[in-house]
Amino acid sequence: MTERDTQRLAGRAVRAILAGWAIAVLLGSCSANNATSISELNTSAANFDGQEVTLHGVAKDVTRVPLFNLKSYVLKDDTGEITILTERELPKMNEEIHVKVKVGNIAIINGESLGTTLMELERR
Repeated sequence: MTERDTQRLAGRAVRAILAGWAIAVLLGSCSANNATSISELNTSAANFDGQEVTLHGVAKDVTRVPLFNLKSYVLKDDTGEITILTERELPKMNEEIHVKVKVGNIAIINGESLGTTLMELERR
């Protein structure tokens, strides 16, 4: 094998490694790793008061109350489930979604939240 062949082989190896790394980064950015777990939100909702958080899960129990123009659905992940209010069209039942919500609490007493609400801001 000549020096030129060795350089070509090394160049191909570097390109293959870089391509693999780029694919891993792109796939990783599409995962649910950046999402807050539902159990974390349920157990410490007071810590999230007023914040926007991203959740990932499967839509369940979609509900529409036309009289009050109220729509909600339950989002379920591996750690629990939580109700989300929305003004948008409801997701399909069993649809896997990422959703950004604004967390609100009616009251926080001694660090414990009462009446936590999640209002959907965006969904994908």
